[in-house]
Amino acid sequence: MNLTGRDIPGVSKFCIVLLLILPGQSMAQLKPAALFSDHMVLQRDLAVPVWGTAAANEQVVVIFNNREYLTKADDKGSWKISLNPAPAGGPFEMNVKGEKETIRFTDILIGDIWVCSGQSNMEWTVGNSDNVQIELKNGAHPEIRHFKVPLSSAPLPEPELAGGEWQVASPETVGNFTAVGYFFARKIIRDVKIPIGLINSSWGGSRIEPWIRAQDLGYEDPAAMAAELEARKQAEQTAFVENLKKKLPVIPNRDLGKDNEKYLWASPDLDEEGWSTMDLPVLWEKAGWDGIDGIFWFRKSLDLGKEFVGTAATLSLGTIDDSDQTWVNGRLVGETAQSYNKERKYDIPQVLLREGRNTVVIRVEDTGGGGGIYGDPELLFLETDAKKIALSGGWKYKVGMVQMNGLMQNDNQQPTLLYNKMIHPLLPFPIKGVLWYQGESNAGNDQEALAYEDLFKTLITSWRTLWNQGDFPFLYVQLANFMEPQPQPSESSWAILRESQSKALALPSTAQAVIIDIGEAGDIHPRNKQDVGKRLALAAEKIAYGMEVVYSGPVYKTMQLREGSIELSFDHTGGGLVTSGNELLQGFSIAAEDGNFIWADAHISGNKVLVSAKSITNPVAVRYAWADNPERANLYNREGLPATPFQTGNIND
Repeated sequence: MNLTGRDIPGVSKFCIVLLLILPGQSMAQLKPAALFSDHMVLQRDLAVPVWGTAAANEQVVVIFNNREYLTKADDKGSWKISLNPAPAGGPFEMNVKGEKETIRFTDILIGDIWVCSGQSNMEWTVGNSDNVQIELKNGAHPEIRHFKVPLSSAPLPEPELAGGEWQVASPETVGNFTAVGYFFARKIIRDVKIPIGLINSSWGGSRIEPWIRAQDLGYEDPAAMAAELEARKQAEQTAFVENLKKKLPVIPNRDLGKDNEKYLWASPDLDEEGWSTMDLPVLWEKAGWDGIDGIFWFRKSLDLGKEFVGTAATLSLGTIDDSDQTWVNGRLVGETAQSYNKERKYDIPQVLLREGRNTVVIRVEDTGGGGGIYGDPELLFLETDAKKIALSGGWKYKVGMVQMNGLMQNDNQQPTLLYNKMIHPLLPFPIKGVLWYQGESNAGNDQEALAYEDLFKTLITSWRTLWNQGDFPFLYVQLANFMEPQPQPSESSWAILRESQSKALALPSTAQAVIIDIGEAGDIHPRNKQDVGKRLALAAEKIAYGMEVVYSGPVYKTMQLREGSIELSFDHTGGGLVTSGNELLQGFSIAAEDGNFIWADAHISGNKVLVSAKSITNPVAVRYAWADNPERANLYNREGLPATPFQTGNIND
């Protein structure tokens, strides 16, 4: 029983105590599904189911918007009612009454629900995005609500989420919202003036296959598939543990460097015999500890001269994945929790450094994915006003703890496991549409990138069928520019995957946000999520809300062979074709029948582009922005939206 903040009419406090302490006495708790909580948003203009559990055959009444809805739990305790369609508005209250208790939800809005799904660039928070302090300060948007689905998986479809709650956008909460979803919602409420609920069901590093129902991936017997995956997981885990024991005869399940609240391995006088050496910065997975989550300790001794005595200093450690605690000469000088992309800089008090031997100790905890002190070697240093000492290179290290979940196969890589627990429980809940940002994990090679076309179309059609709301808007983000630009035209699995994404536009009520101009060569997570959300919102304003807006950059339509050149026509030219900054048009490559692409000369002629190369007299194909990082690409429409990457024909056949 949950007695906090809820009325339980007809039961005295004395009776409650008896129910709690008498052995053998139990009462099934009235429990609405996790999606129902204070601050929730319900989909406007559609019948909205409310469901949950109670005692077997218990009568349940839901009171909402001045109406009562009566139902009865079945023999297993499941119940469900359906609220009448209602226009946008609020706030409202909802009372869910069982025979012995009442649950009250307040501050409910009716508006539009958007499911935000994909991998880390969708999971990426406002707190890790550009201009974070300004965004947090201006984060009061009470008509934006956010529900984060916990990272969870299941071998077969399950009816209930692992947890979660609705939060109202405010300076205190918005830092944890999906950045793409939040910036999308902010523009929608400004332009459409409708409350927005964001259901954030995303998992960093996930492939697309885990988000698709087993049957739609071709598995006729989901239970047999689940058993096969579990057997494979157990076999791989056994092999992994056996290999790990060659390095660690005893695998620690608690931090050996810590005794209660005493950090033993932070002592400056610790005997480092038996400690190994690792060259930093590097993720420890790349230093021979692949697949390991847990706690590593790093130590480095510094021999400092007299000039450091009585001097304040700055200790820079670069980026650490995920959390760290850092000591200098046994004193804790800084700690940062769960911020794998945040640079660490800690102030060292002037009384702390001394002549001779000084020790820097870093305790690093990683809960998933890569772990350790990584990034730019130039960011590892100790600095005073007068001197700077580089700290990159060899550090002593020792494994403090290994988390067994790190030894298990990643569920976000396995077919259907995320659908079963993070999407299937959402299906009764009506939505306006889906925002999708994923693909990086499927762009590892050309074959996977080509296969993404069918997988992506399958996911879209599957979700639409399962939600049973017709062709609801499905809006997605194309892969950003990433990795080092190549000096010459070359093949690219990222370009192939972008093309696979573009082919989903053949499905009705779809649109993509092209962001090849706002990525970062050295970071797969662009921090400019504001423009990503804005471009998705433009697509929604057209596709979902019927507004007359230019929502897409130029999209290749047809080609025409001219004498020694190729003439390209485009859709979505808006106010006309332009280049960014009125620079020369770039990013086009051209090929003859041999299929060898070279950089092309290109210029805009009205709403067309003419492409040629002096060394090719009979061109047959053109590519645009065909690269991992197409930094040369600069074709836009006058509305400032970039052209979609493309190739004429399919060179990969």
